[in-house]
Amino acid sequence: MMNNIKRININKLLLTLIIFLFALTTITPLVWMISTSFKLEGNVFNYPIEWIPQEWNALNNYKEVLSGKYNFLLYYWNSIIVTFSVTVIQLFVCSMGAYAFSKIKFKFRDILFLIILAAMMIPPQLTLVPRFMIARWLNLYDTLFALIIMKVFSPYAVFLLRQYMITIPESIMEAAKIDGANYWSIFIKIILPMSKPILSTLGILTFVWTWNSYLDPLVFIRSVEKYTIQLGIRQFVESAGGVTTTFYSLQMAGAVLAILPLFIIFILLQRQVIEGITVGAVKG
Repeated sequence: MMNNIKRININKLLLTLIIFLFALTTITPLVWMISTSFKLEGNVFNYPIEWIPQEWNALNNYKEVLSGKYNFLLYYWNSIIVTFSVTVIQLFVCSMGAYAFSKIKFKFRDILFLIILAAMMIPPQLTLVPRFMIARWLNLYDTLFALIIMKVFSPYAVFLLRQYMITIPESIMEAAKIDGANYWSIFIKIILPMSKPILSTLGILTFVWTWNSYLDPLVFIRSVEKYTIQLGIRQFVESAGGVTTTFYSLQMAGAVLAILPLFIIFILLQRQVIEGITVGAVKG
């Protein structure tokens, strides 16, 4: 009995050690990024690494990023517009699609859903050229609206929401129909409120994915004043006379500012994410 207890304790200790080492390797780049954002440019690559800078640049790097020639606040605003618009519209559009596929019977419903599932298997890089051509044809190229309209529908979001809505009892809908509610009223007053956990989870994931998006803004945006924050970080790399100069301390300060909203959202809403995933797993 004692041997079994010791063996279990040793296994737990080893597992804890492995998790700690994995967490350490994961957090090390983040610590270096934050440390570098407070360094003088000439001290960025000092060896051995100065995790705590000997010469602090205080907040000068952040001040230059926000108030200097880099226009970072404008990029922040562009990212906020695109991210919030995509998150809200995608949740609404995809929840309507999921509601139709889970609760409304119509012709070819299952076939259409299989087509949506098949679309999940197509890498977004393969649709980049067709989307670019559509944007040019609709005169949406080099507009923030192009970044929004391209992401208002997500096959993954429809699939995730549908799997959750299937678990909502049909008896609730039948009772609402007896009381005179139509499909729209049932969707707004019953389905959406009962789907809050999964909507919260999907909303946070969509926010993070959209905020971190780099490829779409790179392809669809040309004007500097319409850059999102991910493209804005490129402004810290300058080329002159065939020589490329990267201001790493400013770049790391910009990166810290870029992940700050995601960090705040994670701290404030991590409970909703865990709840949504857990409820979805239990219901599934």
